[in-house]
Amino acid sequence: MALPQEDPSLERHFKGHRDAVTCVDFSLNKKQLASGSMDSCLMVWHMKPQSRAYRFTGHKDAVTCVNFSPSGHLLASGSRDKTVRIWVPNVKGESTVFRAHTATVRSVHFCSDGQSLVTASDDKTIKVWSTHRQKFLFSLSQHINWVRCAKFSPDGRLIVSASDDKTVKLWDKNSRECIYSYCEHGGFVTYVDFHPSGTCIAAAGMDNTVKVWDVRTHRLLQHYQLHSAAVNALSFHPSGNYLITASSDSTLKILDLMEGRLLYTLHGHQGPATTVAFSRTGEYFASGGSDEQVMVWKSNFDIDYGEVLKVQRPPATLASSAGNLPAVDFPISPGRGKSLESMQSQPQEPISMPQTLTSTLEHIVGQLDVLTQHNYNGSVFQSKLMKHSRDLQRTVSNKSSKVDRAPP
Repeated sequence: MALPQEDPSLERHFKGHRDAVTCVDFSLNKKQLASGSMDSCLMVWHMKPQSRAYRFTGHKDAVTCVNFSPSGHLLASGSRDKTVRIWVPNVKGESTVFRAHTATVRSVHFCSDGQSLVTASDDKTIKVWSTHRQKFLFSLSQHINWVRCAKFSPDGRLIVSASDDKTVKLWDKNSRECIYSYCEHGGFVTYVDFHPSGTCIAAAGMDNTVKVWDVRTHRLLQHYQLHSAAVNALSFHPSGNYLITASSDSTLKILDLMEGRLLYTLHGHQGPATTVAFSRTGEYFASGGSDEQVMVWKSNFDIDYGEVLKVQRPPATLASSAGNLPAVDFPISPGRGKSLESMQSQPQEPISMPQTLTSTLEHIVGQLDVLTQHNYNGSVFQSKLMKHSRDLQRTVSNKSSKVDRAPP
């Protein structure tokens, strides 16, 4: 299997939100990255250096979730204002809005065919809508507390949901029945998603854990206790080999699912890391945090990214050899890495720091903890800390950044 050839590297750094970033998602072609924030705004960032960012306003309260349609031509967002908006992600920023729930909308996700949308809410329900005209189709309502997340399976036949009732539920979209409830989490379940093969799911929890289950046998395949605080989000690499997590302990962690071990701990955000997502090919991943920052990282995995979208390889080792994969419980070493210096200036307009300014932030990359275990019980035989390059404050003061004003 493919292993990282280089350590993940920070490629871009986007500033423009005025409150905590809650969600991120890439478009199919990697040209756009959307982020939502507690500031009630949506930002659409362009990966091409020095391209202007779009700021979309319309929600009356915090934006909690974003998701591009499979084609990338539409962008859905959910909000604490109880509505869902469907945007056309261009300079005009036109949108349609509908009252989706009677409480905060926590999650929006397009089906792989682009024809339907699933939403989840604090009103304890999951709802499925037609993308065209946002027609309500049906509701799923067996959770007994807030529903934080709901996702379609890759083939669109199943829906998985995560709730503050400490359960993960698997639903049949056609029969609209709950197939199974996973009850192993010791706290609120914050996030859940399907493996690209559709054969298993991973869920993150307030109990600091990540759990992976087989949706066919409902067996717990893997259990990770790597973070020292709540795990807020996770994302599967499209190859199915890796999983990345974001935690309130301020770190991102990359897991090797085939070997059941931790690969990297990334220190970049000041304060909780609230969201993380791989691009559709897996070549990049983006993260957001309570520090109002959106960061784009290059994965640097030895994978033909052009082939990833063509062939979604099933997780042969993960799925078929479940009995050989024990629970993984890695202790967190206190004080690993160094804290990120805070930026002195906080510009109010969106700023894109292109690849040519990556050196400005090399000190963040220098704080990557490369944690490699040689067996399943988590023994660490190698810890590598990349060298620092420049002092951030001196570099920032010596380099100019282009300010791109977003449309009003």
